Amino acid sequence: MVYTLYYVHDPMCSWCYAFKATLDELKKHLASNIKIVYVVGGLAKHSDEPMPKEMQEKIENIWYEIEEVTGTKFNHDFWKNCIPRRSTYLACQATMLARYEDKEDEMISAIQEAYYQKALNPSDASTLISLAKQIGMDEKKFEENLKSQKIEDDLQEELNFRRSLYVKVFPSLILKYKKELYPINIKYNDYKSMLNQINDLVENSYF
Repeated sequence: MVYTLYYVHDPMCSWCYAFKATLDELKKHLASNIKIVYVVGGLAKHSDEPMPKEMQEKIENIWYEIEEVTGTKFNHDFWKNCIPRRSTYLACQATMLARYEDKEDEMISAIQEAYYQKALNPSDASTLISLAKQIGMDEKKFEENLKSQKIEDDLQEELNFRRSLYVKVFPSLILKYKKELYPINIKYNDYKSMLNQINDLVENSYF
């Protein structure tokens, strides 16, 4: 029997960034009959509007909270060096384009490093184009595809799929067998807890 473990995330979600190391460890220990599939969640629609000051302060405070809870470090220079926008759909599209070339993990890591460590803005197409080149994608082709109607349509289709999983918060893990869905409780610094949940479901045939 083959099970699917859906990882629902947004490449610009700060909690997803904090979860990455634990997720990577979890993936190493999954049984061979459990296939992990990434699903972009789409935190925020396309927007050219600067983020209101109150929202900037709220999100930066979340970064401080994440640092305290998980030990993950952020470069807070982002809030001084960039003009933040509440806009993550473009980064989601970039992630999907990379997926089509088997570079999804590389793009997610590149976006997170650019955003959270180098204080660059992944809401900007120029940042994403530069990251695509960095991970070995064709820069011109990527830029054309990023602006295409097809990737817009693909994203909307994926967002509809995310809704069908009944996921509203990121990161989320959903184990599926046939038509049954089972949410896994996220533990940011404890992959074994999540692995035990998954193995218990599989071994005891709750599906």
